[in-house]
Formats: sequence, C-alpha cells, structure tokens
Amino acid sequence: MDDSSGAVTARGPVPADLPDRIRHYVGGEHVDSVDGATFDVLDPVWRTPYVQAAAGKAADVERAVASARRAFEEGPWPRMLPRDRSRVLHRVADLVESRDARLAELESFDSGLPITQALGQARRAAENFRFFADLVVAQVDDAYKVPGRQLNYVNRRPIGVAGLITPWNTPFMLESWKLAPALATGNTVVLKPAEFTPLSASLWAGIFEEAGVPTGVFNLVHGLGEEAGDALVRHPGVPLVSFTGESRTGQLIFANAAPHLKGLSMELGGKSPAVVFADADLDAAVDATVFGVFSLNGERCTAGSRILVQREVYDEFVGRFAEQARRVVVGPPHDPATEVGALVHPEHVEKVLRYIEIGRTEGRLVAGGGPPDHLPGGSYVAPTVFVDVPPDARIFQEEIFGPVVAITPFDTDADALALANGVRYGLAAYVWTNDLRRAHTFAQSVEAGMVWLNSNNVRDLRTPFGGVKASGLGHEGGYRSIDFYTHQQAVHVALGDAHQPTFGRATPHGTHDEREGR
Repeated sequence: MDDSSGAVTARGPVPADLPDRIRHYVGGEHVDSVDGATFDVLDPVWRTPYVQAAAGKAADVERAVASARRAFEEGPWPRMLPRDRSRVLHRVADLVESRDARLAELESFDSGLPITQALGQARRAAENFRFFADLVVAQVDDAYKVPGRQLNYVNRRPIGVAGLITPWNTPFMLESWKLAPALATGNTVVLKPAEFTPLSASLWAGIFEEAGVPTGVFNLVHGLGEEAGDALVRHPGVPLVSFTGESRTGQLIFANAAPHLKGLSMELGGKSPAVVFADADLDAAVDATVFGVFSLNGERCTAGSRILVQREVYDEFVGRFAEQARRVVVGPPHDPATEVGALVHPEHVEKVLRYIEIGRTEGRLVAGGGPPDHLPGGSYVAPTVFVDVPPDARIFQEEIFGPVVAITPFDTDADALALANGVRYGLAAYVWTNDLRRAHTFAQSVEAGMVWLNSNNVRDLRTPFGGVKASGLGHEGGYRSIDFYTHQQAVHVALGDAHQPTFGRATPHGTHDEREGR
C-alpha cells in the first residue's frame, strides 16, 4: 500500500500535505499540550489512525483563556470600528472561498462526508463570515424619545471571551457559524472542536493570521469533551458558551455552567417530523424527504428522520420512497458520485447499527438494514427505511443521527399533529400540503423551532436557528447572534429640566414647622 501524499490506497486518496500532528493554537503559536498528551484521529473509512492530535486539559484551556483575555482587555480587536472588523472578516471569507477545494478534501477525508457535500459546506462557511461582516456594519440599535424630556438608546458592547464547542458533523461550517458572529461583535474566542474531526479546525489559525485577525483573538484547544470541553465550560473567565451537540451533553453543560451564571446558547438534538398530507406534490415530497434524511450521511440535527404520511397516499409514498432510497449511491467519500459516504467514527457506526437491530423488532424493513454488500469493511451504512413504525417505538422516539428513517401513517390533521409533537425533541419540522390554511395552521401548532412548508431545509441566515424542548436553549442567527454575543446597555439622557421627586426636605415632625404656625 502506497501512503505517500496524494496516493490512492485501499482507503481512497490521501490528501497531500497532511500534518504530522495536530496541535493547539494559543496566543498566535502552535503548541503541544502542557502535559504532552495526545489522542489518535481515525480515518472514518477504514477506522485506522492517520494522525495524532494534542489532547487538551484544564491547563491548556487556562492558557488559551488567558491569551484570549489579554487580547480582549489590551488588544485592538474589541475597540476597532465595526467597519474595520468587517473588512478583516471579509478577507476571512475570501480566503475560505479561495481554498474551498482543499477544505472540502480535508473535511471529506476527516469526517466521511461526500466530497460534493463537503464542498458545499466550505462555501457556506465563507458565506457565514460574509453575512456577519455585513450585518455588524448595517446593524441598528433601538432609540426612543420622550419629546422634550428624555432620550433613551441602546449601547452594545462585546462581552469578553466566548467559549465555542462544536460537533463533528459538518465541522468547518458549524465552526464558522459561531466564530463569525462572536468575532464580528468584538469578542475573543476559544474554540474546542469535536475530537472525532480536528483536521479542518486546524486550518482556521492560518486563515485568521493571513486575514489580519490580531494575535490572541482566536485560540484553539483540541481534546475530549469531558476534559477540554468541560474545563472551558467551567472556566470563570469565559462568560458565555455556545454549544452544538447532543442533548445529554447539553444538560451537563447547563449544570456545570450554572454556578458561574454564564450566558448559554445550545443547539441540541432533533427527531424532526416531515408531514406529508394526501394533497401534497408527492414527487417533490419524496425527493425532499429522501434528501432530508440521507444527505450529510444522515448525520444532521435537522434531518427529517420521522416521516408521517396521510393514509390515503401512504402505500404509494412508501413504495416510491423505498425504491428511491435503494438507489441512493453509497460509496467512498472522495468519489463525486457518492451521495452517502462513511460514518464518522466506529463508535457512531456501532450506535447506528444497534438502532437498526432495534428497528427490526419495531417496524417493517423495506430498504437497507446494515453495511452495503459492495463495500465490505469500513464505516458504511446503507440508507435504511422502516415503515409501519408505531409512535412508541425507540426508532420513532430517539435520535439515531444516521441514514435511518421511520415512516408512520396518520389519518387526520389532529393525528398528524399529535404524532409530530409526541417526542421530547422540537428542532425542525417539514410540512407538505397544497392547502395553504392547513400549512400555516399546522406550522403554528407544531412544537418546533423551525418549520419548512413545501421545502427542504433551506436556511436564511437572517432568521433564528434553534429548537424547543430537548432540542435547545436560545437562538442564534441574524440579530439573535448579535444579541447573544453582546451586552445591551440602556442609556437614558434627560433633556431640559427633568422632574425630580424630592425626598429629605421635610423637618423631623412634618412638612412645615407647627411651632411657627406654618
């Protein structure tokens, strides 16, 4: 086997110029862990180590937070005009766009995402920076006048060191989603990326240096969530934490951040329904729901992993969906024809396969069911479809986060709403119907932070992103991100002679002196 740079091996092409090791980035320098600890990073296709990464712990987080704190208190970044910060962030976007092919190559190799989808995520990362670079300049704040008496306005200030903890699915894009607004508003940051996928995160240091981000504004600590991530959450010098990940981890972060009264934004798990009514455009609904659950390898929080179909069209929909799912191309992540690549890590593959075995006892399997026959070994799972799934089934209730879908029939609108709301999650929902009144009524009743009507997941960066119930706490996106990453100080200015209530002018016995008859 030839493992030289750029060679094609049994695991597929190995990207050229892979690093010898992945290190932290603190105060403008690439550094090892204080204790020298490392961990293996696995190639998701063949599940073998291809590099070692520095394993951060509390001492490494302490060093990174100190760097970020110095940059915030003494450096120019928080004191720059928004226009000047905007120019730097536009240069970041330009650099990301110019390197999108390289970013996609590394992301695909590190995460198992199909190369075409990884390229789309790299371009979205650039757009995130461009969006917030523009928004921070165009931003307006509230001002209120009481004519002749008072002027009241809002003054925004960056908060300090932002702790950013990101997941392993589409890691580079999701890192940009947090980095862009945190930096645009003048904060400094410590980023803790997912330990499964540290490779693309390490590219941020060079991009920020070249764009002109001052030293210490961006800091990066790799490591396990229970070590580096927990230390970042608990650090008293980090006043706000933005986290994307599973709901159980979110509960731990909530508890560990509580003693410090930190600001928290948490986008957590999902088990999102796609509701298909009998009057829907079935061609569009089938295409959208197949894409919605199997794109990004099914490793997406907003996946429509529960499909609820009205009984009049249930059999037709199930037949068409299963046939199309069987035709989804599962293959090596580097192949442009691949639509579902390799799952990210052996631990995750085992979890998904366990749920498939559970599903065999809960529903009727009509597609997939395990690794595809043409790809022995590796971390591949064929798109798997269970139908006739009852609402109390585990594969209906629990987040699988893989290419597995549960399809369930319903009769009435009320039935559909009860099924849609009958899980602990509430992130996204998708509704397919040609009845406009029904669509809007359902959208206002479904327990979901985001709803798409007759559409797949198309994001508008101006709108809030977040969920309800176990799917999250708070919202980011657009001005909600600006709100989260800034203090909003109300300033009140008196105009002219303001009425002042008077205390303390009276004598000890009243408002006039009775002894003098006054």
